[in-house]
Amino acid sequence: MQALVIVAHGSHLNPDSSTPTYSHADTVRATGAFDEVRTAFWKEEPHFREVLRTLESDEVFVVPLFISEGYFTEQVIPRELRLESFDVDDWDSDGTSASSTTLTATDVEGKRVHYCGPVGTHDAMTDVIVRRAETVTGDPDVGEGFGLAVVGHGTERNENSAKAIRYHTKRIRERGRFDEVQDLYMDEDPEVDDVTDFFDSDDVIVVPLFIADGYHTQEDIPEDMGLTDDYRTGWETPATVDGIRIWYAGAVGTESLMADVVLERARDAGASVGDAVDRVREETRTAGAD
Repeated sequence: MQALVIVAHGSHLNPDSSTPTYSHADTVRATGAFDEVRTAFWKEEPHFREVLRTLESDEVFVVPLFISEGYFTEQVIPRELRLESFDVDDWDSDGTSASSTTLTATDVEGKRVHYCGPVGTHDAMTDVIVRRAETVTGDPDVGEGFGLAVVGHGTERNENSAKAIRYHTKRIRERGRFDEVQDLYMDEDPEVDDVTDFFDSDDVIVVPLFIADGYHTQEDIPEDMGLTDDYRTGWETPATVDGIRIWYAGAVGTESLMADVVLERARDAGASVGDAVDRVREETRTAGAD
């Protein structure tokens, strides 16, 4: 038997924080690729510490629903799952290339735990960002005449925070689909506050590389970009700022195609998923669908 465990941050303050995690788990569960599919959280129940004990499967694939490699993926999750033999060097990562490593948990018997890198650094995330642009515009061919801004939090405390943003921005730029592609940040330069300064296009799609919609994506970023003076009153999509139409997509993690990235992470680690990846891509391909 094989099980999938999707681990995410969660929130005591925002009840919607866990919604994408449950949604993607449901999508994967419906494929029948795994005998068991569980979710676990740092700030909500069920907690990281208990989840392995709820499983009957002897092969467990743990996929972190996080954007970047860092404190949570390298310290918190392995510690709470009691993967005491985990060594970040096993990933041999440059900050965006963590794959998977096979370990045993000290408090459960007879289980092999395949601990995967975060979804946010997987190559398939590039496709999710592009799909988010399609969804917000309702155009499956969107690209020509449009600029695309990929927005991250950024922080001087963890250089990997921006690496994932730059990585996917570069990959999208190289495809040549959009007229302009720029990475922007909340706490680093170039800042999302000045989004219109970085584009010549009349239409710019803004996709935040966050797992769930919350304080940053629903309050800070819309106000910082000038979409609204007060997030509580909402904003138009597109909204015109400095003569440029801004198509604000909201958190990339709410895009239904994210379930594909979860599956691909597990498959890369050795999970037998059959045609589940192709099926999820087919079922979530309609632009404009929630």
